[in-house]
Amino acid sequence: MTRIYLALAFTTALVPAGCSADTRTANSAPPDSPTNASPLKPGMKIRLKVEDKVLTATLVDGKTTRNFVSLLPLTLTMNDLFRREKFAHLPRAISEEGTRTHSYEVGQVVYWSPGPDVAIFYRNDGEKIPNPGIIVIGKVDSGVEVLDVVGSVEVAVELVVEP
Repeated sequence: MTRIYLALAFTTALVPAGCSADTRTANSAPPDSPTNASPLKPGMKIRLKVEDKVLTATLVDGKTTRNFVSLLPLTLTMNDLFRREKFAHLPRAISEEGTRTHSYEVGQVVYWSPGPDVAIFYRNDGEKIPNPGIIVIGKVDSGVEVLDVVGSVEVAVELVVEP
């Protein structure tokens, strides 16, 4: 278990050089924009494009999620961690006011504030998440196994706008 924490600490220290967010596509909505202040509509979704595959994730309403949505659209280079999740650094930190947990489910889209990182779990290895824990911002509806590939993947993330 200690080795896992050491690996996580080591990975976190080295990751800034290895993953990035393409901030050229980031929305520059100010922190007090309607996206940040207004509740999300029930069932609001994001679209995740991984190569030629398209996934959707249903968002959980909360300040952390609204702050995340304010960054969209984003193109992220998501790196693999522990063969259970893909993660990427966000262009800026977002709200940490959500409920934290130290466990996860396959398909969850989460925020890990020390990064500041967004992650998507594609496999459960039974390990607990170290402090400070994660904040769930959504869950992939289906098809999360497309992330179960060796190495990094480029993921385009955008808000699904219903007519």
